[in-house]
Amino acid sequence: MNALNKGLQRGAVDALAAVPAIPRDAAGPVFAEPWQAQVFAITLALHERGLFSWPEWATYLSAAIKQAQSDGDPDTGDSYYHHCLAALEVLLQDKGVAGGGQLSALKQAWAAAAESTPHGQPIEL
Repeated sequence: MNALNKGLQRGAVDALAAVPAIPRDAAGPVFAEPWQAQVFAITLALHERGLFSWPEWATYLSAAIKQAQSDGDPDTGDSYYHHCLAALEVLLQDKGVAGGGQLSALKQAWAAAAESTPHGQPIEL
């Protein structure tokens, strides 16, 4: 196993300890869809680069979950990574890493790329 993979594994262990709500099994985080793993990996990478601490992430994630619940999310567990994505977007804006306009443009570009990509092929922007 290379150093990058070892570092990612250590970071995942730290994330699981700091944010216990992450869906997991005995082997670690569980993802129903590839985008969920990508959100987790991006969050992990940004933490490892020092953008935020795990307690800070937990605060943002908690706020995203509370907001979703107040908006009517039944909190059945299947929307966890939607909350992670919402928290990450707010965190990036608050840290000045990406503005709302940038995130909106990226979402639109991603949706257009996904729509034009044949089923089973990787989506590329």
